[in-house]
This record gives sequence, structure tokens and C-alpha cells, in this order.
Amino acid sequence: MADSGEATASGGTPRRDFLNLVTASFAAVGVGAIAWPFINSMQPARDVLALASTDVDLAPIAVGQAVTVMWRGKPIFVRSRTAQEIEAARAVPLNDLKDPQTDQARIQRDPWLVVIGICTHLGCVPLGQKPTDPRGPYGGWFCPCHGSAYDTSGRIRQGPAPLNLAVPPYAFTSDTKIRIG
Repeated sequence: MADSGEATASGGTPRRDFLNLVTASFAAVGVGAIAWPFINSMQPARDVLALASTDVDLAPIAVGQAVTVMWRGKPIFVRSRTAQEIEAARAVPLNDLKDPQTDQARIQRDPWLVVIGICTHLGCVPLGQKPTDPRGPYGGWFCPCHGSAYDTSGRIRQGPAPLNLAVPPYAFTSDTKIRIG
């Protein structure tokens, strides 16, 4: 005989407990089904993930030439420096620099220099990528907005910019290819 009107299910669990368990399970599944689109919307979009890294073929870049590629919406300057540019960058005493950093700390392999092409003063894009662009007195890049001049290693040499051009994370995937990001 059932105690105070509660019938038991076949496993010996009171029927009311079984119904509470089933109701709670359906509620949890429903909350999960409603919450999933919101949680999934917090993930980066496919177009953002596609820009997370950029591959650059260095083979077509001649010595002394520079190219600009985009990575995460930022211009990346890739320059194949001449022996004279490398020598000039390494000859600079660190105490002459606003943001002291050796040339060797800014590169992974000679002659390649890879920097984010955004002036560290107000976020302008410096000139110096095209052969006809003014490169400033140090042969690197020149930001005409406020007169910041960078050397052939992307280090700030004059003007209001406080820091060197940033070096993005990159790695050589072969002798003639790099992956930025």
C-alpha cells in the first residue's frame, strides 16, 4: 500500500521525485539551448580568425626593397635591407637612442626587418616603403605628421614619437617565407 498517496515508480523511487528529476533535466536542456547562441556569439568571427596570421613570401623581395602586408588590420613593413643599411643600424650607439634597442634584438635573420608600420606618436603610417618616399635623415621611415624619423632598424631617432616601431610576432616557416601572428 502506498504511503500518503505517493505511488512508487518501478525502481522504487517515488513518482514525484522522478517527475521532478525529468522536469529539471528538460529545464536544463532548454536553458542550454537558449544560452548556446549567446555563448557562441562571443567567439571570434571566421574573418577575424583568418586574419590571425599572415604568410609572406620573401622570394620576390629584392635587396633594398620593402613591401607592406596587412595583419589584423595593421600595415606590416617587411624590408630586405642592404648591407649598408644593416651596418648603419648596428653602428648606432645605444645612448643615442630614445628607446634603446640593438638591431640584433629587432630581427631574426639578416637582411630581413619586419615591423608594424604605425608611428608610435599618434598612429600615423610613416613614409619610406616606396623608393620615391622620403625616408628622413636616418634612411628608415619618416612620419610627416609631426616629424618623427626612424632609422633602418625601425628605431625612433628624432621627433615626438616615444617608442620604436613595434616588431610583430613572426617566425620563419622556410628560408623564403614568414608567418606573422
